[in-house]
Amino acid sequence: MTMTKRLLLGAGVALAATLGGTMAGAQGYPTKQITVIIPFAGGSASDVVSRIMFDKMSRSMGQPIIVENRPGAGGNSGTAAAAKATPDGYTLLGGGSGPVAANLSLYKALGYDPLNDLEMISPFAGFTIVVVASKNLPVTSLKALVDHAKANPGKLNYGSVGIGSSQHLAGEYFSQVTGTKLTHVPYRNIAQYGPDLIAGQVPVGFQWYPNVAGPIGAKGAIPLAVAGDKRIPALPDTPTTSEAGLPQYKVNGWFALLAPKGTPKPILERLNKEVTDALNDPQVRQGFEKAGAETIALPLDRAKKFHTDEIAKYRDIIAKAGIAQIE
Repeated sequence: MTMTKRLLLGAGVALAATLGGTMAGAQGYPTKQITVIIPFAGGSASDVVSRIMFDKMSRSMGQPIIVENRPGAGGNSGTAAAAKATPDGYTLLGGGSGPVAANLSLYKALGYDPLNDLEMISPFAGFTIVVVASKNLPVTSLKALVDHAKANPGKLNYGSVGIGSSQHLAGEYFSQVTGTKLTHVPYRNIAQYGPDLIAGQVPVGFQWYPNVAGPIGAKGAIPLAVAGDKRIPALPDTPTTSEAGLPQYKVNGWFALLAPKGTPKPILERLNKEVTDALNDPQVRQGFEKAGAETIALPLDRAKKFHTDEIAKYRDIIAKAGIAQIE
């Protein structure tokens, strides 16, 4: 046997062993703890709903699912860490519409490529933006907020979980729709925003409900409108933007479960099924409703198209807003 044939035979045996090991691992998956990196702080909206779903998935899969919060850089640092993890199904990503869609157009160098370095398992939570104002701001309606913003250009601050987040872009879009000028204040930890909202230091928000549930519950902030087609169960008395006189302002965000590129398809299929089953559970749905979220579940092929379409959507929004790319 020639040296070339020996090398080819050896390579073939090694490849077969690798594929066999991968398939065997996929068939028995999971056999140990799963870690999900969430690139935002504990207690944030995405963290709240993720834990509700992961609790159900953990019980169904027979293994613990541990959340590892890695906030920073608008979600980019935690997302980059997950994208570089071993693609074996034991390190996953809870990815928001910012770091896995919008930020591709916002940043010159992310350190990862959302489409080429990650596999979309499924989006699982949709959040309608809630427009809130501090009790210290002299407004009690959406119209009053617009009027106040026009009378004080650039003087009203609004907070978000970071540059490129759906809350940041919701504020930019609000400015476009209303012809106002607001100032964006990004927070590394959204829990720090609540006290600033109540105090009136950063008196406006375009937020996912759990991020402002505390200030609203403490009567330190007023929900002025929800930017969707219907009211949300968590705020049944808060009008939609259509009801409040601004029908063209509709904004939402989403959160999804993703895996590093190269994760075996049987594992992706298993996780997709577990997400769908968990979201069909009445207690999970009730938990999402209390958090102001809607459940979303898509099969793998549609989840991939959803990801591609959302990247294109945010590219258009950012281009129209004229937001300069971040170094």
